[in-house]
Amino acid sequence: MAETLTDQDAAALAAHALGLVRAGQTIGLGTGRAATAFVHALGRAAQSGLRVAGVPTSEATAALARKLGIPLISLDGGPSIDLTVDGADEVDSHLNLIKGYGGALLREKVVAAASRRLVILVGREKLVEALGSRGKLPVEVVPFAVGFCGARLAEAGLAPVLRRMGAGPFLTDNGNHIFDCAVDPIADAPGLDARLRAIPGIVGTGLFLGMAHTVLVGDGGRITTMTRS
Repeated sequence: MAETLTDQDAAALAAHALGLVRAGQTIGLGTGRAATAFVHALGRAAQSGLRVAGVPTSEATAALARKLGIPLISLDGGPSIDLTVDGADEVDSHLNLIKGYGGALLREKVVAAASRRLVILVGREKLVEALGSRGKLPVEVVPFAVGFCGARLAEAGLAPVLRRMGAGPFLTDNGNHIFDCAVDPIADAPGLDARLRAIPGIVGTGLFLGMAHTVLVGDGGRITTMTRS
């Protein structure tokens, strides 16, 4: 297993992604370590006069953006997002992703879907031959359906574990719960995604398929660019 993303690599990735931003754009602001480094870089640019607006993928990112002086807008009215910069937990050679280890998968997917371009920042350790190689797939469910969805996921052989925080269940920014499902490398990711989303009460999976346009990979000071054809 490769080493985790260093602060130096995160900063280098953020600086590279910042070079893709143009004045007047609406920028989707991701959640997680690499995305946070980008928000800090964008905040410094905004303080120096770069005019942008941000759409955050989590309350934590929104709070950070406000602190750094990045103006925020919502998706009310259907604004087009020019560029979203986010992280990922797994990336395959086709730029399909697993996201959601940080718990923001549903908002991240909405913002990604609303974006003209999705740029993902990762360390080399996040690259996998097949999605599911790290053994976990997050699935977000509404509270009312936790028992029902847990049973259906178990029947599908996914050994769901309800994510917890302290003494209680973890709650997403949407007030929902997350099941961390055990997976082997996934042979048919689109099929699995469709089967899971067909279960009433499941509002999102961590499978982000065909959504990323560019992946920037940080590795010991070098940045490699992967582009979806």
